[in-house]
Amino acid sequence: MSRHPSFGKANRGGKKRNVLKRFERVDVLKKLGRWKDDEKKVIGLPKTPVL
Repeated sequence: MSRHPSFGKANRGGKKRNVLKRFERVDVLKKLGRWKDDEKKVIGLPKTPVL
């Protein structure tokens, strides 16, 4: 039995995203040295480059 074409290709999710989730942004800020462990900001995170 074959898959329906609307399911797309298996490698479709491998594209580079241009929007990061919060935990990904925090990880990038930690790598850049711009994040302190005691910060608990929910909003107002600085912009980060997509790595």
